Amino acid sequence: MNWAIIATLGLLIMSNIVMTFAWYGHLKLQQMGISTHWPLILVIVLSWGIAFFEYTLMVPANRIGFEGNGGPFSLMQLKVLQEVITLTVFTVFVKLFFSNETLHWNHFVSFALLIVAVYFAFMEVD
Repeated sequence: MNWAIIATLGLLIMSNIVMTFAWYGHLKLQQMGISTHWPLILVIVLSWGIAFFEYTLMVPANRIGFEGNGGPFSLMQLKVLQEVITLTVFTVFVKLFFSNETLHWNHFVSFALLIVAVYFAFMEVD
């Protein structure tokens, strides 16, 4: 497998893990009683601080992966990959940290449709 593909996918996965914690980790902290009485601005600053590290992974992923820089992916392909990775990481996060959330049939259908979207994004068009 091409190094640029591995690097791009690895960085996208890591950046999405970090970003999921930036976006939703504060909810777990609140659920645990840690940030229950924090002002919203403190929660926002905490999330921004975490999101900074997401950018240090996402920007290189896009630079390495973009075909305009010699990478293997078009912008549309990068975006579709990123969305599928985001949903996958989010689903794992929810199942690990929010056990009261359940997956239903419609969630699996939406995942399947995203996989179809990946197929179409990578399909050769003449």
